[in-house]
Amino acid sequence: MGSFKFRTAARAYKSAMLTLSNLTAHPLPYDHDPFAQPSTSQLPSFFSSFIPSARGQGPVGSAIRIAIKLRQQFHTFFWIFSRSDSSTAATMEKDGEMRCKAIKVVDLLQHSAELGNMEALYTLAHVSLFPPNIYFPSDPKLAYLSLSTHASITGNVSSQALLAFFHATGYADVVPVDQAKALLHYTFAAQGGHQGAQMALAYRYWSGISTLEDCSRAVEWYEAAADEAMDIFLSGPPGGLTLPYTHTRLSDLDGGVYGPGASVASTGFNAIRPAVKAGLSRAAGETWEDLLEYYLFNADRGEMDFAYKLGKIFYQGSIYATSNGISSGSEGVGRIGQDLKLAQSYFLKIARQVWPRDPVNPLQHNLPAHRVEGVTHPGWAPRSAGYLGRMYMRGEGVKQDFEMAMMWFERGAEYSDRECFNGLGILWRDGLVKGRQDISKALVYFSHAAVQELAEAHVNIGKYHYGRGDMKTAATYFEVAVRSGSPFEAHFYLAKIHTMNMRAAGLPQDYAAGSCASAVSFYKLVAERGVWDDGFVDEAEFAWNSATERGKEMAILMWWIAAERGSEIAQNNLAYVLDQDGSILRRTRFSPIEASNDTARLALTQWSRSATQRNIDALVKVGDYYYHGLGVPDEPESVRWEKAAKYYQSAADTQLSALAMWNLGWMYENGIGVPQDYHLAKRHYDQALETNSEAYLPVLLSLIKLYTRSIWHTLQGGKNGLSLWSYDEDKSSLNWEIDPASRVDPELNKEEQGMPAVEETEEVLEDDGPWYPGKAREDFHRRRRGEARHEEEDEDPVQWARDRRNAENERDSDFGPEDYFDGALRGGHRGEEEVDEFAETMLLVALCLAVAVLLYIRTRLVERARQGREQQPEQQRQNLGMFPPPEDPARQDWMIWR
Repeated sequence: MGSFKFRTAARAYKSAMLTLSNLTAHPLPYDHDPFAQPSTSQLPSFFSSFIPSARGQGPVGSAIRIAIKLRQQFHTFFWIFSRSDSSTAATMEKDGEMRCKAIKVVDLLQHSAELGNMEALYTLAHVSLFPPNIYFPSDPKLAYLSLSTHASITGNVSSQALLAFFHATGYADVVPVDQAKALLHYTFAAQGGHQGAQMALAYRYWSGISTLEDCSRAVEWYEAAADEAMDIFLSGPPGGLTLPYTHTRLSDLDGGVYGPGASVASTGFNAIRPAVKAGLSRAAGETWEDLLEYYLFNADRGEMDFAYKLGKIFYQGSIYATSNGISSGSEGVGRIGQDLKLAQSYFLKIARQVWPRDPVNPLQHNLPAHRVEGVTHPGWAPRSAGYLGRMYMRGEGVKQDFEMAMMWFERGAEYSDRECFNGLGILWRDGLVKGRQDISKALVYFSHAAVQELAEAHVNIGKYHYGRGDMKTAATYFEVAVRSGSPFEAHFYLAKIHTMNMRAAGLPQDYAAGSCASAVSFYKLVAERGVWDDGFVDEAEFAWNSATERGKEMAILMWWIAAERGSEIAQNNLAYVLDQDGSILRRTRFSPIEASNDTARLALTQWSRSATQRNIDALVKVGDYYYHGLGVPDEPESVRWEKAAKYYQSAADTQLSALAMWNLGWMYENGIGVPQDYHLAKRHYDQALETNSEAYLPVLLSLIKLYTRSIWHTLQGGKNGLSLWSYDEDKSSLNWEIDPASRVDPELNKEEQGMPAVEETEEVLEDDGPWYPGKAREDFHRRRRGEARHEEEDEDPVQWARDRRNAENERDSDFGPEDYFDGALRGGHRGEEEVDEFAETMLLVALCLAVAVLLYIRTRLVERARQGREQQPEQQRQNLGMFPPPEDPARQDWMIWR
């Protein structure tokens, strides 16, 4: 009987999984690659070389791409106007059939679970909580019951982690919020090795959510999660697994929470971040398809710079690469789909201009027959050789061959390419080529790459010193690597060093606390970036881009889960879509009619958590919620306004948010939340303009209004008004009315917002030879050349293509630049002195007063003329001017035409 029951359960589960695979067997609908083709590692067949491809080169490839676009346009046009009732009926019939299959899957899973199949029970819970498509119903209650049963029987860590989420958030009102139970389930899952639960538990200990703050326990759990991420990373090819795409804030695509210019996320150095630039390009109507089409067109014409950038784009699978080095990964905002075969073809095409053929033995490539003699300006060939060597070393798009990798690295190293130096260092350090292992030679190569500011080279040198126990020197190299853009390994080893310092005996308590905080920050970055299998933030981005109600609901759920694990990007995205100004939940089951206070409370919670992780715009948003009374406890307005002023003050103290400064200026001007003080109001308005020049107009209008109110206040006998004739003495020294001890101070960090770090750590490099006169100057120029190469390597491909297109248009035109006036004035203001801001303000105020006086005089004159006309005799007022009066006989002599 037992065996029959087991076979029946297994058969039902197998049938359910087969039907489920048929229902979900479709490509992801969010791939931005317009020419997506399945890429395999197999070599092309003989006949495939004669078949033209949409990504091919030359006029044939261009014609095929144009034909594909025309076909897509005409297909869409005819599909819209040719749909008939029969096609609609067929679609409805197909939808009904798919829904029936979805019901069948759920029924078979329930039946198999009832017969004791635990895999079916977990799959049922997962399908109910995360429906794979629109044909499956969303049933959080069934998911919770299934997870609870599954966890109680098997103790599965994934079930425990999801149960903790239900209790922590009260999702869908399935169970009431119970933070104690959430902490219990997170602990069970974390003890079992669940990386997400370890991150959630560490974040709770770090932030003090439903428990006391405990930095040491936060370090313990974040270290466990980071260790697991590092183990997965090191399981890959030489150099580690390719890092996942970076995540994107939805607000960055809109120019920040408050839009372009008003948000910290899109002002200053933050304006050049890929997400912000991608949002501007999208708003201008530019698409990745158009950009690739332009690159392909120019590459087909033989433009090697376009060919090289195309190779980079297809290698990294994104328009934007993370700064400094191939190993740093790619930005998710520019994701287009990776094509290693096509990347190799472009790199090989460029490299063949210098090395036309390869020898039979790759280690004997220095013969004259295998290279073009007399090449002094190789162009993009050395960099292409670096990519080719890396692909052979890692087996990316080609069969792994360490000798071929060494050949290409040595070719690029002849022209001092930093990636080639670093690749040679890896080959010699790990002895990947038989008979060629020398750590000293590897360090020399790493040093050559490090001089050119390659982050991975600094990491490799730091790992060498770390392995020898020289933590001070290792930390120096890792810190330089972090500043150079290393997103993963450098953070991990720095966290390890800070952990050892924290746990060392006999250190002062303050020093240990500082090391603990640093270790938490570094471990957290590693654990969040090193997610290859359980990426809720990535899946949420795909679901959100579907632009369907189901997709948005699933995106919110996944962001919520990731937010509970401490992801600031998930917290910011969740708060952004829940924001009262345009809440997506107004049209969903969470709040079908109007935005509820529960929605605002959840949004405020996420804004607050994002603010504590150094997001300045989120900190300003928290102040807005307290000012407007959204999601906050019922309390007097004066209390709320005081709290709002404290949040604005904390954001203003970072010297980055002009909006927070302007808000404070307005509050001081009107005496809301703070004592009324015109001097402090002016100071904050001035600070807003100093922080962000784009705030010129609102600050100017605010200052005019402020001076007008101050003058009226003085005329009424008030004191402490602004002086029109003397400089505001309290501009340089300000006595804050807000108690500094009561401010919200999340210690915002510029690096989180994309700002460059202010601190600089002296770089220590080992001497690679004896010292001689003039060596310092040579090292300086060598570093300078390396820095220039680095800036050119990390150039924005969208802006680069736009500049090239504009330059070509100007070059090909008969009259040069379109805007002669702009061309004549270009650089015309160099050397001019800046106008004094105070004098400019006073001049504008004087002009406004003069206009007001003239308007007053004109009004008085008009009023006096009107009164004079009213005092004239009635007959004079009836006088029609040039026409005789009605009783005059002369009027008959006038001919009046009507």
